[in-house]
Amino acid sequence: MTMLDDRTTAPTWPAAYPQGYAVVDVETTGLARDDRIVSAAVYRLDAQGNVEDHWYTLVNPERDPGPVWIHGLTSDVLEGAPLFPEIAAEFSARLEGRVLVAHNAMFDWQMIAREYARARGAAPVKQRLCTIALSKELALPLPNHKLESLAAHFGVVQRRAHNALDDARVLAEAFRPSLHAAAERNVRLPLLECRPLTEWTPDAARPAIGRQATGPTGYAASYPGGYRAGGWRPSRKRPPCPYPNPGRYETGAPLKQGMRVAFSGDTSVDRELLEDRTVEAGLHVATSVSRLTSLLVTNDPEAATSKTLKAKSFGTPVVDEAAYVQLLRDVAPADG
Repeated sequence: MTMLDDRTTAPTWPAAYPQGYAVVDVETTGLARDDRIVSAAVYRLDAQGNVEDHWYTLVNPERDPGPVWIHGLTSDVLEGAPLFPEIAAEFSARLEGRVLVAHNAMFDWQMIAREYARARGAAPVKQRLCTIALSKELALPLPNHKLESLAAHFGVVQRRAHNALDDARVLAEAFRPSLHAAAERNVRLPLLECRPLTEWTPDAARPAIGRQATGPTGYAASYPGGYRAGGWRPSRKRPPCPYPNPGRYETGAPLKQGMRVAFSGDTSVDRELLEDRTVEAGLHVATSVSRLTSLLVTNDPEAATSKTLKAKSFGTPVVDEAAYVQLLRDVAPADG
């Protein structure tokens, strides 16, 4: 088992590697752009991935807590927790001068950036590293890209899944051997730029904690634009894509606004999140694969699903989830 206090140094260490990391996990009220953080944890690591310290806090989201059955944090628990502006300075001190590391780092970074924007500030983070992308760079033999699979690969035991502190611990334990493997092979780390939000325009207000009728879990069963009782995906209809379809994706080229993207099979993060990011980038979410589909995203291209079979018959390009997340970073504008 990988132990946090087993302080070692890789035989060789690329000079270009960062000098420190902040392994982060946040639990949230949901996945949409107006959702809030309910708890956050940070493990600070040195250049070789050794743990320096850790920190955890609850956060009052000023609204219903969302999927209590996932993170276990009820309205009663969160009512006395600090607001995000009250913990922002301490959070910043934990992130300052470090690369933010997270499992599906795009999601954690965007949630953090939005909280800072609401508080009229900015997180002191310049780069992020996604452990999903790193596992792909290392070609780790994982069955999927879930945190539990990465943890199992390195013999790390999860104690409380979806608890921010334990998830951050698990990721820190799995990240250190990943970092050492990358250093030993001189693998380029998949670092991406973090661009803080400079302003924030909230969506329609949602009921605050203590101001709505809740069920036995402390979660509001329904509200306008809210979550369905049977799941935690926003019950909303997506607007049509405003851009024309420019055709198929070409390997090595960027995605272009208007492209039709379909998804198939298991993903490491909730499908709704990937679809949210797709729509926000100006792409069209296709519910099926046709000759007009620009790209199919799947982590199991050999699965005999209707979408993968149609993609093969039509010659539709296929990429995995990690590659798609990277492509979403730089989507080309639609032709004028």
